[in-house]
Amino acid sequence: MRLSAYYAYAKKQFLSRSAYRFDHLMGILSTCLQFFIFYEIYRTLYGSKESVDGITMSMITTNFVLSLGLSAIFSPNDYFVPGRIWDGSISTELLRPMSFKGRMIAENVGDACFNLIFKFIPVLLIAIFTTGMEKPAGIGNMILFLISAILGYGVLWTISFLVQMTAFWLINIWSLITIKDVFVNVLSGMMIPLWFMPDWMAGVIKFTPFASIYFTPVQIYLGQLSISEIVFKCGVQLFWTVIIYALGNVLWNKGQKKLVVQGG
Repeated sequence: MRLSAYYAYAKKQFLSRSAYRFDHLMGILSTCLQFFIFYEIYRTLYGSKESVDGITMSMITTNFVLSLGLSAIFSPNDYFVPGRIWDGSISTELLRPMSFKGRMIAENVGDACFNLIFKFIPVLLIAIFTTGMEKPAGIGNMILFLISAILGYGVLWTISFLVQMTAFWLINIWSLITIKDVFVNVLSGMMIPLWFMPDWMAGVIKFTPFASIYFTPVQIYLGQLSISEIVFKCGVQLFWTVIIYALGNVLWNKGQKKLVVQGG
């Protein structure tokens, strides 16, 4: 299947999102509200202190801007597969002369491009002009940040993919998606920067895929990691992407054999 077909799906998804102007305006407002709520909470906690354990308020601000921004961009459709199982259209989808998973990724990329332009960039500009967000540690750090952010998306997408594959057995996976979102929001450093986690908890989190989603790109952006550490952590991101995708693919292959369509 030519790449142009997947590009067409990504473009179609981008344009379909563009049609709902009120929706993306609410998305910008929601992301801004989340950021300013977190910002005011930590500014109150910091008070007159310039830093806590070497972590400045500007570092906290940068973490929230980048983490919330990336979460706004990288928001996989957790109901892509479950929705098609519920209405029975999965049977037709599997007969198309193209990879179902490839189409799934293409539409997610279309969503990500839309969110980048209409959610992340506006929020980033607002944060730059209203708060003390730090600049990247260097041009090299900015480039490596973008690479790590893409790898972080790979981790997040494969986690979503793995959870969606359970729909072949559970049908309604709303509770699993909710649990997944809680783990991602808390353990990725988005809600509570991992700098403030107890040592024992930080030690546990580093062995999970969640820290690789947002916190690793933030550390690279701020220049907190050496080149060897960056290579290692990007390798960890790639490792989790491959492992989780492989697990999801096992469920995908087994699920197709078990599939029984009752609607559609």
